[in-house]
Amino acid sequence: MRQCELVGLPRASYYYHPRPETEENLAAMRLIDEQYTRTPFYGARRMAVFLGSQGVAADRKRVRRLMIKMGLEAIYPKPRLTLRAPEHRIYPYLLNGVSPKGPNHIWSTDITYIRMRQGFLFLVAILDWYSRCVLSWELSNTMEVSFCVDALRRALDRHGRPEIFNSDQGSQFTSNDFTGALLQEDIRISMDGRGRWADNVFVERLWRTVKYEEVYLKDYESGHQAFQNLSRYLDFYNTERPHQALDYRTPAAVYHGA
Repeated sequence: MRQCELVGLPRASYYYHPRPETEENLAAMRLIDEQYTRTPFYGARRMAVFLGSQGVAADRKRVRRLMIKMGLEAIYPKPRLTLRAPEHRIYPYLLNGVSPKGPNHIWSTDITYIRMRQGFLFLVAILDWYSRCVLSWELSNTMEVSFCVDALRRALDRHGRPEIFNSDQGSQFTSNDFTGALLQEDIRISMDGRGRWADNVFVERLWRTVKYEEVYLKDYESGHQAFQNLSRYLDFYNTERPHQALDYRTPAAVYHGA
């Protein structure tokens, strides 16, 4: 948000308010988050079995409620995978057999759960497929569309426009606010097929890296601390961390052609 930038206030501090979950539920959510990162094909039934093996009593109904609250769903195909808004238009997937031909050819986005000591946040990122460079990101304590639109507009302002923009079919990305911002820039919209997590695999890999190399090593006490640490890590990811798939160059070097 522009107002936050003007007063020097981290956006995470603006968005964040303590969540009214119990300590017991927060502990269960931490375990669910870690196990889901390892096995994203686990649904509520298998996740309940896993929690039981860790000494946490949780039935399928409770686990399902917590996973929905965290924005997590198993990646295998099933009748309802993504929380959609029926009135929103769903666009076809445009990337079958398509490889990125250079920076700003294909961008994609997704949302992930970020745990803290007390409560949690959601992280959205805009990623360039060719370079794996994180072009912008935002934190929020809710999954409202506004923080996704903020990240999109910041990426467009700083980096120009892609030819194709890919997302899942979540209500944030099918909303008129989000798709309207893309159509206004004459960007072709692509959306993952239902149950097709591999359609957006580059962002899924980013989340796994961020969690194992940053989030799971820390115990954020506040939204402000989460924002500061993630800011440092994502800058490191872009500019210092060699990427095997890029012949050990950094995403920023590949994106800028260095």
